[in-house]
Amino acid sequence: MDWALSNAFKNFKDGEPKSLMEMGGLPIIVAGDIAYKGNAATTPSSKPRKKTMTSVYLKFFETAQDGKSRRCKFCGQSYSIATATGNLGRHLANRHPGYDKSPGDVAVASPSPHTFTVIRKTQSQAKASQVDHDHLNWLLVKWLALASFPPSVLEEKWLANSFKFLNPSIQLWPSEDYKNMFREVFRSMQEVVRASVENVSSKVSITLDFWNSYERIFYMSVTCHWIDENWSYQKAMLDVCHIPFPGGVVEIYNSLVKVLRLYNIEGRVLSCTHDDSQSALQDLGGQSVGNFCYIPCSAHTLSLIIDDGLRTIERILAKVREFVIAVNASSEITEEFTQLTGAYHEGTWKFPLDTSTRWSGNYQMLDIVCKAYKSMDAVIRKFETLGNRMLLTIVEKNAVINVHRYLEPFYKTTHNMCTNKVPTVGMVLFFMDHISETIATCRDSHLYPELKNAAEDMAKKVRDYNSQVCNIFTYMTAIIDPRIKGELIPESLNSDNFLEEARTHFIRNYSINHFPSMTGGYNTQEIEEGGNVSFAEEIARKKRRANTNSSTDELTQYLSEPPAPLATDVLEWWKVNSMRYPRLSIMARDFLAVQANSVAPEQLFCGKGTEIDKQRYCMPHDSTQALLCIRSWLQSGMKLKYKTTEIDFERLMELASSADNQSSNAGSEKKQRQ
Repeated sequence: MDWALSNAFKNFKDGEPKSLMEMGGLPIIVAGDIAYKGNAATTPSSKPRKKTMTSVYLKFFETAQDGKSRRCKFCGQSYSIATATGNLGRHLANRHPGYDKSPGDVAVASPSPHTFTVIRKTQSQAKASQVDHDHLNWLLVKWLALASFPPSVLEEKWLANSFKFLNPSIQLWPSEDYKNMFREVFRSMQEVVRASVENVSSKVSITLDFWNSYERIFYMSVTCHWIDENWSYQKAMLDVCHIPFPGGVVEIYNSLVKVLRLYNIEGRVLSCTHDDSQSALQDLGGQSVGNFCYIPCSAHTLSLIIDDGLRTIERILAKVREFVIAVNASSEITEEFTQLTGAYHEGTWKFPLDTSTRWSGNYQMLDIVCKAYKSMDAVIRKFETLGNRMLLTIVEKNAVINVHRYLEPFYKTTHNMCTNKVPTVGMVLFFMDHISETIATCRDSHLYPELKNAAEDMAKKVRDYNSQVCNIFTYMTAIIDPRIKGELIPESLNSDNFLEEARTHFIRNYSINHFPSMTGGYNTQEIEEGGNVSFAEEIARKKRRANTNSSTDELTQYLSEPPAPLATDVLEWWKVNSMRYPRLSIMARDFLAVQANSVAPEQLFCGKGTEIDKQRYCMPHDSTQALLCIRSWLQSGMKLKYKTTEIDFERLMELASSADNQSSNAGSEKKQRQ
């Protein structure tokens, strides 16, 4: 469980905040000695009866049907019906401290999220009211969403008992209520996303990601990308779709169309970036889903290319990974490895070492052999438990060194993709062109004999990728990047025909006629305010409009200037230069939102992606769509919304913290009086 959330739960122990206040728009009404929230109220019981020793203890036990034993409601411990109440009291005091703090004073309505909580305040609570335990359930809703855990997790008995230990009056909602809650939250937040996407003034681009769950259900997530008026990059997950059997191009196509129509963006999509590893998608571009371009994911392509190179030393990597796992598992071996790398001057290493099978973990395996071979060899020889099977021969070591040297440009490329705030299509094509040259050099060289066959497979994947991205659409997307323009564009895209087609597209879709506010001409309001315009002024304004209407001027001027430095923030550059190129900047907002990758590169190249795969693989079908969408929306900064109400979790934590502080202060005062 998330420790931050666990600390929040701790604050509910015997908590008595000063007062119940408004929480995220849910009204808290206090009238006399009754506090309730919602649209209805339940009349609390009459004045609490004076407690007796018997009632205090027996109310926490339930009698068996045979009438011969009593069972603790908290932990299930059974006692004979003849057991003295004193023994029952000692059980409660030892196993469930704090059991007598609240049950006599609190009457809790049904824990269903569709009801409300009623709190009875007695004279002893004149200065403090009881904590609203529905707050805990709302915190659990957010925890489940962010952790991508299904509501069934809360059905674990010991988890509920842990909360009971903190405060016996706590009642968790039933699992089915959590499921209904997530469905309603999903619908409420989806309406907010739909309104946001409909208000986007520019073109949008979409990305598709695919995976299979443990139930062998095929899923597709659809995410929308755009650049807002302030030149900030925005994205929002639109939906997670179940692709029905057989999961071919027809099923994918129908699911995609359904999502685009739901969000009313079918005619505003500029491009669709997809994971080309699904064979069905090879024909997706032939379907008529609006007039937009289909782009294969460069990160997926690069990952497959790298796998071809690593396949030549697969057995060696397995031995090194086994060694790394042993180092991470033993503090003694870790310490020995650290001392030896220091003695041999083989660098410093951050523990635990990355053992993931993603590119980041594989590259660290190569690094260890190349940079800490002496230390690795000495550790294996010293600890008999490791066995000689992990020792590398000189031939194996040299093979790893060759592959490491050959794949270093790939590592630098993937690192750039993972750290670049906006990996534009132009920049990705620039790097992929370099990768293509690297592969060609290896294939024609005699320096890497063990990579000869692998280089052929890698070159084929690059050719397939280039054949799909070599078109006028990606050409325009590349040249609109001020770092690329026409000088750094790949040779396969450097065509005069493409340039002329780009000019035609710019004139046809971004001409002055499409943006009347930029004409610079006069309007009716100007005439009314300034009187009649002189004949000379009218001629002058016509000439100005004619000069401005030359749509190629902006594109020609932009391309005639040298490219910006590669470290330039692309969106910031266009934000500053949008006044110089008013129409071209509108085209830039459209095309720079086109995605080179269907998923975040770190999801493919780093160990983080393994955790995401595990979560999605294990998630049941009845929770997948709601949980994954809600998590994405929360991570993008949206507030969790239930129907028309935004849930203010910061306020919930403040109330919990206030309850904990007041409880601590009350305890300190009691000790001082004693």
